[in-house]
Amino acid sequence: MADVAARAGVSGQTVSRVANASPNVDPATRMRVEEAMAELGYRPHRAARALRTGRSQTIGLVASTLATVGNFRMLQAVVDAATARGYAVTVVTASGADALAGAFEQLRDQGADGAVVLNEATALAAGSAAPSGLHLVVVDAGADPRFTIVQSDHAGGARRAVEHLLGLGHATVHHVAGPSTSFAAAERERGWREALEAGGARVPEALRGDWTSSSGHAAGERLPTEATAVFVANDQMALGVLRALAEGGRDVPRGVSVVGFDDVADAADYRPPLTTIRQDFAALGERAVTALVHGLERGATNPAETVPTSLIERSSTAAPR
Repeated sequence: MADVAARAGVSGQTVSRVANASPNVDPATRMRVEEAMAELGYRPHRAARALRTGRSQTIGLVASTLATVGNFRMLQAVVDAATARGYAVTVVTASGADALAGAFEQLRDQGADGAVVLNEATALAAGSAAPSGLHLVVVDAGADPRFTIVQSDHAGGARRAVEHLLGLGHATVHHVAGPSTSFAAAERERGWREALEAGGARVPEALRGDWTSSSGHAAGERLPTEATAVFVANDQMALGVLRALAEGGRDVPRGVSVVGFDDVADAADYRPPLTTIRQDFAALGERAVTALVHGLERGATNPAETVPTSLIERSSTAAPR
């Protein structure tokens, strides 16, 4: 470190800040230090640093599954944000309360400094004792004083979807909801219901899926014949709804308008291109990691943060025929 400082013409403390991805370094100085590191072959020794600082520069990511598009995109966002700050990421999955406790224990055994808990796993965290010695940031959960909460504006996005459809002239909007155990699904269902009630529209009985396109297809087959508009809780299920409507001879959007949620990478290539609510996964991952790092490095806990969502209009919605 002393050699790098001498080569770059800075203090050892500045070299330390650059090595630890501290934001409090002038960009030109950071570049000069990084060039000196490269020239001299300097690499921070993670194990030695952990002994000195008491931190491993490793964070955990806990999810019930990585099979859903939302969880996979959040994994990518968290890894990108953590890497930019010099943190490694360890991923563990937990499908039940016992498995969650085991996941936290595994992260502690591996020396993780803290963890980001995703989506369905948040319900398990809310019902479990907070793990000692492991700082947590929870993505998509109700208020909990034990944790820092970061979430998308699920209810607001759902309201925008319904208001869009009612604004086109649809008398009401049917809903294909996500799993009953999901906070995000419950918030989207709440936003759908509130928007219908605010618009004086009838609130149909919601159908329920499990985030997969096959469950959306099954729900689409059960849509009543009088339905002219449907808000689907994610784009994967919306894909299944589109297939079910096509198989039933119902045209989208002239017969039925469909709105999804997430704006997955392929949504613009659905047939027809899907109107949807966009989640900013990159911002979610960035804010979750920032909140976790602040808690670890500064002992500060951020208040709950909500990331806005937005309506993306494409060809799957139109005025009722």
